[in-house]
Amino acid sequence: MTGPQEVNSAWRPALSRSVVLRHDRVRDTDLLVLPERVVVLRGSAGSVLRLCDGANDVGAIVATLAAQHPGAPVADEVPVFLGRLRAEGWLT
Repeated sequence: MTGPQEVNSAWRPALSRSVVLRHDRVRDTDLLVLPERVVVLRGSAGSVLRLCDGANDVGAIVATLAAQHPGAPVADEVPVFLGRLRAEGWLT
């Protein structure tokens, strides 16, 4: 398994079976619902995770987000973010 800094661009991330992405309409924020835990997502984290469907590889996710957010450091930040979530066991 690769560490949080090392993510293969061909990897097709998907949420782990025990993890659910939800949008809390009251707080207008995205949440990761895990067994006995809820993680409040900040910024565009929910947008990134919506693309983690097991069909999109990291390269496609980065390309999609780069088109949506021109000038943002997507290519540097998104793979690191996905690697961290993978290390937590939230992505497969």
